[in-house]
Amino acid sequence: MGTFVARIRAAVRSDGSHGPADRLVRALDAVGEADELDVFTGPVRRAVKALPLGPVRDVLHGRPFGHPLHPALVHVSLGAWVSASVLDLAGGSERQARLLVGFGTVAAAPTAWSGWVDWAEQHDPQLRTGLVHAASMATAAGLYGTSWAARSLGRHSLGRALGFAGLAVAGAGAAVGGHVAHRQAAVANKAEPVPFTVGPGWHPLGPLTGIPVGEPCRRTVGEVPVVVVREADGAVHVLADRCSHRSGPLSDGTVADGCLRCPWHGSTFRLSDGWNVRGPATAPQPRFDTRTDPDGTLYARLPQAD
Repeated sequence: MGTFVARIRAAVRSDGSHGPADRLVRALDAVGEADELDVFTGPVRRAVKALPLGPVRDVLHGRPFGHPLHPALVHVSLGAWVSASVLDLAGGSERQARLLVGFGTVAAAPTAWSGWVDWAEQHDPQLRTGLVHAASMATAAGLYGTSWAARSLGRHSLGRALGFAGLAVAGAGAAVGGHVAHRQAAVANKAEPVPFTVGPGWHPLGPLTGIPVGEPCRRTVGEVPVVVVREADGAVHVLADRCSHRSGPLSDGTVADGCLRCPWHGSTFRLSDGWNVRGPATAPQPRFDTRTDPDGTLYARLPQAD
């Protein structure tokens, strides 16, 4: 790990042109580039993906809710822990503070599970930074668990000190998590920009006869890649090609039972409307209307586009 530490030190070393906040961001960027962490991320990722979670995995991803579940669950533990700290600072009820500490610690378990299943579907930079985030939050949960035990034994001063330490570590871990979620875009809908980058009106996709039956085929609408699927009954479906989950090329995927499966992480989208019927994707694919001119040219446009 010496190389990893040296990498981080080099990233935060200031030449006078970067302030403390910039150096922090540069350090987090360096974590994402630290391939030394792959010795840990690889085995852990394989273990998480091998868990026999069945349909629960999609729930942990947040697919039924239309967005990742993990960021929402994070607020449960952090809210309880922050509330306990407020009681500790204000001289509030020891019993209530202990209850909040315990509740936040118990709630950290499902929060961690939802985070792990999302983490296991990411690319290397997110895997590396996410591992640091997970380690930080696990440390915070351990400190809060120890705080609860100390409070239960009547050692309230020690319990409060451990709680404040846990809150500091959780705050740092939350900052790392924010870096993964937003700067590294780990859980963002990758297909969301499509409606804003496709021009209005109908766009030609070439001769319909050039589209193979039953196989996904890549075309472009302006600068936006799309996937075209022509069915045996003559129906033609056009979806945005880049998967909403991690931008996987759906045109390299497989078609079965009226759905298109992403080749990267297995997200499955219904051809008729782009709906995500299986995760890890939590958002559907933008769908295009189609028409064929008398000369056999296939056209596509976004619904309601002028």
